[in-house]
Amino acid sequence: MSGVCVIGAGMHPWGKWGRPFTDYGTAAARAALADAGAEASEVDFVSGAATVRGGYPGFVAGAAYARALGWRGQQVASSYAACASGAQAIAAARARLLAGLSDMALVVGAESAPKGFFAPLGGDRPDDPDWLRFRLLGAANPLYFALAARRRMEVHGARPEDFAAVKAKNAAHGAANPMARYRKRTTAGEVLASPAVADPLHLLDVCATSDGGAALVLVREEDARRRGADPVRLAGLSAAVPDYPVAEPEMPYLAGDPPRAGTGDAEGRAPRFREANARAAYEEAGAGPEDLDLAEVYDLSTAMELDWYEEIGLCPRGGAEGLLRDGATRVGGRVPVNPSGGLASFGEAVPAQGIAQVCEITAQLRGRAEPGRRVEGARVGIAVTQGLFGHGSAAVLTR
Repeated sequence: MSGVCVIGAGMHPWGKWGRPFTDYGTAAARAALADAGAEASEVDFVSGAATVRGGYPGFVAGAAYARALGWRGQQVASSYAACASGAQAIAAARARLLAGLSDMALVVGAESAPKGFFAPLGGDRPDDPDWLRFRLLGAANPLYFALAARRRMEVHGARPEDFAAVKAKNAAHGAANPMARYRKRTTAGEVLASPAVADPLHLLDVCATSDGGAALVLVREEDARRRGADPVRLAGLSAAVPDYPVAEPEMPYLAGDPPRAGTGDAEGRAPRFREANARAAYEEAGAGPEDLDLAEVYDLSTAMELDWYEEIGLCPRGGAEGLLRDGATRVGGRVPVNPSGGLASFGEAVPAQGIAQVCEITAQLRGRAEPGRRVEGARVGIAVTQGLFGHGSAAVLTR
């Protein structure tokens, strides 16, 4: 079966620019088309990653981007899955291309993020676990991240110094990335000296919210060859909802608490939806963790990046700290993680970030990333995200 390739990737720099999200999306789209050597008239499908903070245009992002570009007549779709929105927009475009319903798809995501905490939309939402933890527990995201970080310390022996080292690594990568919002090297000592937000996490352990945009041009493999493009193959993609419940402990259950029927595996572990997405993407790509040259993971907090090392199979459970301390996950190490600089250097632009990760993997596999963060000779990469209410995604790209 024919596959789908990325032939163009473009971004708008991340920052706090204060303009409509469509400004960033259209800039990224034009950059992606230029990178692909494609004309606007060739695009017959626009797949938009939606942003609920963009008002009505944000909910109908596909049409909003097409209109902002001055286009008419293209088929459009909009995908919302919070932080996994970009991956689901890519999935929608890929499905349409593989079905033969379109020949060239443009995937776009962008955000104009407000300052401070994101206000809940739509009033009371008692069926939404995130709304419940905000309303009933007062647990906004930094506290949520801190609880997971504290658990990692208790179970695996992580230290605040490890979390700070993740930020220092990603800041060094981001310093060489012209699209990153924060381009200043940061030491682990500076992270530990920054104000405490939610113990054990400090201000520099938690990502910011940002404006930004990213876009991709996708075609079928045979069309990429015909065009003489510089393609990167989208070899595996998963954007699945988890098995439930996802609130059970990830490690073996406590003595006297056997897993309930229908939950966990033979070893008594709860379902791992992030791990499941990575596994599905690996299987489709015919690759595995041992084949990876780099990874882009979703570092909402520095501690969360360590969890991802294990989720995508870079090391066994509890091995992430050793991998980090050995330098394996920095550029020049065995499997660089977040050579873009990650969310530590970009901040969240929610609908754009899954697409931006694929832009980064594409640049690395083409050998186009800037010196100082380039992964030499890269052939296989994975991009993974986690979104609202259990949405997750993983994309494996190959050269």
